[in-house]
Amino acid sequence: MMINVNLRPGAKRGTKRSAVRLNLDAVRGLGSRFKDPLRALVIVSWVAAIGFLGWTWFRSSSQLGALEPELATARSEHQRYQDFLESKRREEATRDSVLGQIRTIREVDGERFIWPHILDEVAMALPAYTWLIDVSTVPPPIEIDSTASPTVTVQLTGRTVDVQGYTRFMRQLEASPWLENVNTISATTVVEQGRAVTAFILQASFREDSTSLRTRPVAESVGR
Repeated sequence: MMINVNLRPGAKRGTKRSAVRLNLDAVRGLGSRFKDPLRALVIVSWVAAIGFLGWTWFRSSSQLGALEPELATARSEHQRYQDFLESKRREEATRDSVLGQIRTIREVDGERFIWPHILDEVAMALPAYTWLIDVSTVPPPIEIDSTASPTVTVQLTGRTVDVQGYTRFMRQLEASPWLENVNTISATTVVEQGRAVTAFILQASFREDSTSLRTRPVAESVGR
């Protein structure tokens, strides 16, 4: 067993004093660096601001990354909706074009088949000993409603040797499903070729009656 003897009793105490003196010097040096409180406050503020900006950027980046899938989904839905609207506009344009063509065809066909109906009804209503010398149309009045379908008014000028035939002709015209508003414009007695006849002028309006249409099969012959 070895025994150590300190031949310099004051050496250990001096070490403690030197250590304490070093710490005090460090504190004094640190205090000397921050003699200006305003400068220290500015430095602390800059450090805090940089830290806050870094934290905000990191948070914003995280939120943006989390929203990327939703943004992609929203863009896809928007594109699909735009494609749907474009397709709908094309379909509506096609529909309007077809409806316009159908409307034109109906107008042409309607005007083309008016006179066959009128002449057919007049011929069936004409009694014996009564004849017509003129069949014409009356110019329609100015239509206030431009969307209303025009009315065709026909004027019938004829002769009859039988007064009963004239009244019978009017009744049969009124019974027609294609004619209405049968009115007498004039009815006078005139002498033609040495005999007295009744000269009359009637007016009637054409009415389209789809319920009275009669359809017949169309036979198509194929050459052999």
